[in-house]
Amino acid sequence: MSPKEIKIMQKILNLNDQIATDLQKELRKRGIVFINLMSSPGSGKTRLLERTAEQLNSRIFVIEGDIQTTLDSERLARAGIGVYQINTGPFGGDCHLEAGWIRTALSEINLAGIEFLFVENIGNLVCPAEFDLGAHINAVVLSVTEGEDKPLKYPLAFRTSQLCLISKLDLLPHLELDLELMKANIRKINPAIRIIELSSQTGQGLKEWLDFLAACRRG
Repeated sequence: MSPKEIKIMQKILNLNDQIATDLQKELRKRGIVFINLMSSPGSGKTRLLERTAEQLNSRIFVIEGDIQTTLDSERLARAGIGVYQINTGPFGGDCHLEAGWIRTALSEINLAGIEFLFVENIGNLVCPAEFDLGAHINAVVLSVTEGEDKPLKYPLAFRTSQLCLISKLDLLPHLELDLELMKANIRKINPAIRIIELSSQTGQGLKEWLDFLAACRRG
């Protein structure tokens, strides 16, 4: 990479970080908790949001990120969740969302009465962790089907997150997975991270997740 390319990249990231800082401050003033959900595809983010909405009703809003399609947005809308779609395909197919796109989305969203704003980031454990969105909480979702080694292979997503949700716990009896090793690997990357084990299918761990959100709301 040439010095010119490095300079341009630094400029882009600096601008992103400034927008992210402004967004974080603005949403805090509004009393809205902003949570950025990151994960591999198929980890269960959308289902978790559906289950969350069952308890929080109209108090949540989701900005949905995908390269193509509005399938997850349509699914969330059927569950009665307010949703705004961002597709990166028309702009080159970026594998992450950026703070500027979140700012544009928020300029078009009525946030009155919203207590929790979620971003369901584009599914991968690499690029989304590189771009600060201004979230108050970065949460990485890791399903038990992905194996114990993912935190070690893709450390940035875990290093930049305050919370790890280990999902699809109901599948654990059918897998050769060492759950304690998975948790140890997560904490090897980020000793301070909080871990919540849950299953959106059975409801296991959802109360702890909702209690966590309530605590974030209280500040």
